[in-house]
Amino acid sequence: MDAAIATNAMMGVVEPMMNGIGGDLFAIVYDAKGNKLYGLNASGWAPKGLTIEYLQKQGIRSMPQQGVNAITVPGAVDGWQKLADKFGRKKLAEDLAAAIRTAQDGFPVPEWTAAYWAAEVDYLRTDETAAKTYLPGDRAPKMGEVFRNPELAWSLGQIAQHGREAFYKGEIAAKMLDSMKRHNGPMTTEDLAEYSSEFVEPISTTYRDWTVYELPPNVQGMAALEMLNIMETFPLGQEDWGFGSTKALHAMIEAKKLAYADLAKYIGDPRKQKLPLATLLSKEWAAHRAKLIERDKASCDASAGEMPVGKDTTYLSVVDREGNMVSLIQSNYEAFGSGIVAAGTGFALHDRGGLFSMDPNSPNALAGRKRPLHTIIPAFAEKGDVRVAFGIMGGWNQSQAHAQFVANLADFKMNIQAALEAPRFSKPTFSGCDVMMENRFGQNVRNELTSKGHKIGLKGTYSSAVGGGQAVMRDFSAGVNYGASDPRKDGQALAELPLE
Repeated sequence: MDAAIATNAMMGVVEPMMNGIGGDLFAIVYDAKGNKLYGLNASGWAPKGLTIEYLQKQGIRSMPQQGVNAITVPGAVDGWQKLADKFGRKKLAEDLAAAIRTAQDGFPVPEWTAAYWAAEVDYLRTDETAAKTYLPGDRAPKMGEVFRNPELAWSLGQIAQHGREAFYKGEIAAKMLDSMKRHNGPMTTEDLAEYSSEFVEPISTTYRDWTVYELPPNVQGMAALEMLNIMETFPLGQEDWGFGSTKALHAMIEAKKLAYADLAKYIGDPRKQKLPLATLLSKEWAAHRAKLIERDKASCDASAGEMPVGKDTTYLSVVDREGNMVSLIQSNYEAFGSGIVAAGTGFALHDRGGLFSMDPNSPNALAGRKRPLHTIIPAFAEKGDVRVAFGIMGGWNQSQAHAQFVANLADFKMNIQAALEAPRFSKPTFSGCDVMMENRFGQNVRNELTSKGHKIGLKGTYSSAVGGGQAVMRDFSAGVNYGASDPRKDGQALAELPLE
């Protein structure tokens, strides 16, 4: 856990557009000694005053995707505190020390980060403090240039010294609230001070001889489990249903559409409303939904509206020598989030509120003190003595990528590295027959899918459009750990040498 928090804090320093203390966090933790899984939902709620009526009075008819009215309370810091208190062996200050030092002394900007940064220059210029913080010399830092963020070092130092109170009740909170006033935002002292993340029970399904775990709503994880349940009704991995075959891909793409239609229709924050989760995760529901899949025809009507797309996320997984595992995901939602940086804090506030709906009949309807439907999901899987902590980033790509990863393990008998590297499809939209596919799928298979009505958007060999993942695995029978890292991103599988 200390390694996970330290890594997450460092990623907020060195890849600030993707994640940081201005965003939300989710984790699945495996306690090896107790053979028990814990889920943490550290997603923030909407300010009490941020309601559909409040926005409508300003003439706003759809959820803002940036700016002050897209900001919900950031949950990451409270998440760190709860995880450190329950599972950590070091003090939170020790976990944050390297990130504080790096923010203060600076770091050479990596190639991918430089590219992401350069793409957001105009966006950062829309907020004076954001530009001052992230555009030294009024430009994005180039690859290899050293970037320093002493104000972020100060914020992290406050958290190291005073814990989560510094962020939600102390000096950081005061600076955030000053910024809210300056931008005429609805967030109040109480919205921050009364927030708390919560431990939750992971949800699960079986897929062949594996058990797969996700977090319950308000995240999209149920869509991965429902998609797997629908896929299980088809003979993937057998005869002419092999990896990359037309039959297998068609079934998986159609299963995705059905699972996501249910996600859009039925899922939101479970507090104060009843969600039909047990039904959606049942094998009977999957069998009922699978009957809608036509073998030779793509469905272009998933009966759900379009949703906003956000994809700027950091995922990490850790396993230690005792077999304890952490699957952790953290995000600003979109690059540099809301585009707003509170003066003196050194971090962008996320725009996760953009995922609410302004349809009052939706389970995901905007309301004060409610959490929006979330895209980011950590995952976990087990089979016999084997445990896998994994995640694949990329907005609405995530559930469908999780399902493909699990099928690669269960049906197509790949190891975890091959399962991450294998070509993927992704359908970021909720309706229509469009689907993105990497060009490593065979031309003849793509032609056959096109003849069934799929409209294929061809992507490169290892395209970030289909998300990027990381995974760790523990074989408890041998006491051996494994790591895997997706070539679509600039992560790595990093082994720690055993102690002498």
